[in-house]
Amino acid sequence: MTEINATAPKRGVPLWAQVIIWTLLVGLLVLVGVTLNKRQQGSVRPGTEIPDFTLTLFDGYQYEGRSKISLSDLRGKVVVINFWASWCKPCEQEAGELQQVWAEYADSGEVVFLGVDYVDTEPEARVYLQKFGIDFPNGPDMGTKVSQMFRTTGVPETYFIDQNGVLQYVKVGPFVSADEIRNQLDKMLP
Repeated sequence: MTEINATAPKRGVPLWAQVIIWTLLVGLLVLVGVTLNKRQQGSVRPGTEIPDFTLTLFDGYQYEGRSKISLSDLRGKVVVINFWASWCKPCEQEAGELQQVWAEYADSGEVVFLGVDYVDTEPEARVYLQKFGIDFPNGPDMGTKVSQMFRTTGVPETYFIDQNGVLQYVKVGPFVSADEIRNQLDKMLP
């Protein structure tokens, strides 16, 4: 007599689906590891050559009539990059000082201030810029690409880059006076 197997064959997850699931899990773990590693490194440190990037500027806040600016366009100048947001109360504490110092150095052609609006909306950003009379080039950090490159830890943060594209100084938090900004710039100018 033949024996009949009364149990139906087990159906598992197909091999191709298992491969896809495991690949996605490994990819996710790698992404989490890379992100955690970057966060542990903190902000970019002085002495680091800053890679080129391009920032689209708000209408009315262009640089020499251009709606986009690249760091490489500014070689030969001291570049002050300030990360800010309209919702950031400490950013308001330094906004007037940044504008004041920008106005003092703008005509020299040796210094360029560049505002990078972090995780904000354009209408609120424009209100902030107008409130503090800021007229130096400013633009949104679309997709947080620029802030990720600098590994910012929050706002405000300001980076002083020399004429050769090398980071010389990082200020985390608001400036307490215009003199603090001037002192740093004067160290970097001939």
